[in-house]
Amino acid sequence: MKWNQLTQIGQLALIKEQSFFRSQVIFKHSTRCSISSMALHRLEREAASDQIDFYYLDLLQYRHISTEVAAMFSVHHESPQVLLIKNGECIYDESHQGITMSDIEEQALAS
Repeated sequence: MKWNQLTQIGQLALIKEQSFFRSQVIFKHSTRCSISSMALHRLEREAASDQIDFYYLDLLQYRHISTEVAAMFSVHHESPQVLLIKNGECIYDESHQGITMSDIEEQALAS
């Protein structure tokens, strides 16, 4: 799985813009949380669709970006959390044990 590191607030505008052409996923990860690590490993064990761009956000280093993600896409912050962005909007978000690659792909590839 290829992760794009989300380290600058300016990347959010690019993610939003690119979501009109390809589904974009943001995975918000707390490196100190065992549940978050479990969700990350579960995603990484699955084959990821090449039709989706995946972004990894380290919440401990970039909390201010997480705050901006919540505001920009009108979602309540959780950790771990996955957000699926299509056509400039968050169309799906899930947290904790509910995070699965199959659900992400099902939502991302639906028309």
